[in-house]
Amino acid sequence: MTASGPPVIFDPARRALRLARSGGLFAQADFLHRRAAENAVLSLEATLRPFPAVVDLSAQTGVFAAVLARSDASERVGMPGVDPDSDRAAPGLRPLGVGEGSVDLVVSLMTLHWANDLPGALSQIRRALKPDGLFLGTLLGAGTLKELRAVLTEAELAERGGAQARVSPFADGFDGAGLLQRAGFALPVADVDRLTVRYRDLFGLIRDLRAMGETNVLAGSTRPLTRGILARAAALYAERYGEPDGRIPATFEIVNLAGWAPHDSQQKPLPRGSAKVRLADALGVVEHGRGTL
Repeated sequence: MTASGPPVIFDPARRALRLARSGGLFAQADFLHRRAAENAVLSLEATLRPFPAVVDLSAQTGVFAAVLARSDASERVGMPGVDPDSDRAAPGLRPLGVGEGSVDLVVSLMTLHWANDLPGALSQIRRALKPDGLFLGTLLGAGTLKELRAVLTEAELAERGGAQARVSPFADGFDGAGLLQRAGFALPVADVDRLTVRYRDLFGLIRDLRAMGETNVLAGSTRPLTRGILARAAALYAERYGEPDGRIPATFEIVNLAGWAPHDSQQKPLPRGSAKVRLADALGVVEHGRGTL
């Protein structure tokens, strides 16, 4: 914990190195990023208004633009620009390069789960939007890699007598709308897209995570995993979660976020006490008085 900032959970330098190393391999394991981009584009297809000025803050740039180009929404959405000053290693640590109130749409796919200051990063994005501008984001949710987390912890405990965190602490999808509201967004929406990917073995999963740039970047010193730990973890994974065909499942949760910069034209909740119909009458039930203790 620094004296004037949020706790440093992730190491920005380590994260930047992972992203750089994944560059040439990313196309082999881009399925999560493509799915996140497809979710974002589906939201745009249902929003029948133009977004001329667009900024893409995604960890792997280009995926959103490629999916958008194949959609009818591309006729209403401008070509996504990339903010060269944005911090894709640990979002929120430095200001965005885009001006305040300057863009109609901000997209941030598969980046915010690495944010050391997630509320701060969302607040920066909201300030960059014009009034009634839209933010679409995705981040990995709490159920992601739950199988891997369990077997690595057990294997390391058995081999070393102690274990370090090896899988990031992902956000709970149920917190998404609250985080957006806290950052000042109007009409916040969050939903969770769960998928299971099947691999031949643990090492296939690890190869994909490296190709995505999604391996461990927790701050602090980390003891490397030995061959013995990995072999034990692979055996545990197959024993606990293996399927009849010998493959192993890996769970991923993509939390989809959507929020609008506030504007006077947006729908607002009615004030308390303004209802003209009792809830019991609307539901067609009999209202019972409160009992006493």
